[in-house]
Amino acid sequence: MEQPLPVGGQHFVVSHLSEADFKTGGLRGYSAYRDLGVAAATNGLARAHVIRMIAPYRPEFSVRHHHNLQFQMVYCLNGWLETDFENIGLQRLTAGSCWVQPPGIRHTVVGWSEDCELLEIYIPAEQETVNDT
Repeated sequence: MEQPLPVGGQHFVVSHLSEADFKTGGLRGYSAYRDLGVAAATNGLARAHVIRMIAPYRPEFSVRHHHNLQFQMVYCLNGWLETDFENIGLQRLTAGSCWVQPPGIRHTVVGWSEDCELLEIYIPAEQETVNDT
């Protein structure tokens, strides 16, 4: 579902690393999220956050899903993450690698290292995640 991008001013923001900024209670209970302030700075145009895996991978975490958005990029900061994408297959991100996920592509996270940290950027800042089960 494509939504028009917000129109409005943007402003400068800086985000310095603070462990206190990692919050749980986001989309996935096995992750902590550090918001980088991009959504506020861009008037909702985009969101950027660091995702830190805080629990060891377990198969019951794997849920086939997709995101209703216009753009999504994931960059691996540390460790590794494996995801199975429809019509693509299994892909592994390692530190320093990234992928761009087309809007709506169905996928399942199938594993990660205990030290996995990811940078995720998507447009627009508010998106819908739909479980395909």
